[in-house]
Amino acid sequence: MSEDQFGNPIDPSVGYARGALLAGSADEVRRLAQGGRVAADFVAREGIDKIAVCTGNLRFYPVDASDLPELCEEWVGPGLYGEELRQAAIAHMGGDGDEAAAVVNRTSAGIVAAVLAHSANRPVLSLVPAGDRSHASVARGAKLAGVPVIEAYDLPEMKRLLAAHVPSLVVITTVTSELAMLDDALTAAAVRTAKRAGCVVFLDEAYGARFRPVLHGGAPSLSFGADLVITNADKAGLSGPRAGVLCGDPAALVPVQAKASELGMEARAPIAVGAMRSLQGFAPKLLTQEAQDGQDLAAALEEALGNSRIKRSALGPKIDEQDAMQIVLEMAKVSETARVPAEVTAAVGMLILRDKGIVTVNTHGQPGGRVSIRLKPTSGAVARAGGATAVACCLVAAFDEVANHLDDDHWFSATLFGER
Repeated sequence: MSEDQFGNPIDPSVGYARGALLAGSADEVRRLAQGGRVAADFVAREGIDKIAVCTGNLRFYPVDASDLPELCEEWVGPGLYGEELRQAAIAHMGGDGDEAAAVVNRTSAGIVAAVLAHSANRPVLSLVPAGDRSHASVARGAKLAGVPVIEAYDLPEMKRLLAAHVPSLVVITTVTSELAMLDDALTAAAVRTAKRAGCVVFLDEAYGARFRPVLHGGAPSLSFGADLVITNADKAGLSGPRAGVLCGDPAALVPVQAKASELGMEARAPIAVGAMRSLQGFAPKLLTQEAQDGQDLAAALEEALGNSRIKRSALGPKIDEQDAMQIVLEMAKVSETARVPAEVTAAVGMLILRDKGIVTVNTHGQPGGRVSIRLKPTSGAVARAGGATAVACCLVAAFDEVANHLDDDHWFSATLFGER
């Protein structure tokens, strides 16, 4: 098992060191529950209008009153909105008009269902940008299917693995949650190569369906010729609710729908209608403004913490969890600790949520999600937190508070779980 730079063993299923406090998914659920309580306390003090969502996901529910009595009705509603949903998905992802569409309750659910439906007892080949990794749902779906995941980072390696392992399913992640991105030319070549090999090709476009075309001039999702594409209804300029929208070849999509339904992962009518309205309401200018707010925030953090620890993405700044740990060690004036980086970043997240209402994946992310500090501000979030400089100062103060309690198990338990 590999280790991080501090000698902590990395859990390969999630890509980071677990630690004594966040030892598994159950502990992360406890952390998530505490994040909800801290957010509720902040709202009670400051009001919901002061909450600053910096996860990159808005998660509103954009239906209007006229949708509720008919389209959101569970029995008849799907038949009423089905074609409108299909057309909205095709328009959003740039299809030719013959594709089918469906909504699942999470993008992760769609990925797991696709792996279960199409892996055919063979290894799943996953192409991801160099230096990054597959989403945890790919590995979890493969574990449920009883097959391994093999990763490739370029076309030659992909071709070698196709020949060596003969997969039935290829998952291509165009843009990861860390916002690492595949070049469109590589994506197109990978799709062609996998199709020639007889594979079902699944594009994970959770971010990519908007991030690539709007911010990088990329091609529409369905234009690459993949069998299936999935995107989030709440990422990169969409309003929510949380859901995954699948679109593509009906022959490939129906087995995924069936598997999702078997496992209770399909979206019910109210969520599907919300996802449809989210696609219909997308405005590229909202995404470009979010990107600008992210750059302003990155500049403020660079001034506060130095350029070397801040990595910029198109949507905002990131501090790798190991860099965050190093910052805290330096503030504490120590060289080692029993803490692991995931525990440190979770504590930092709780403190900035407590003090400024800043919602991050470090408090509200699902089990197995990335543990780096990523600030991807949604529309108006930076202003609601008092501006970019105020956010940066709050983050530095949180690092300092964590440093002051670095080896205090009781403080960490209280901070992460509300337990004393």
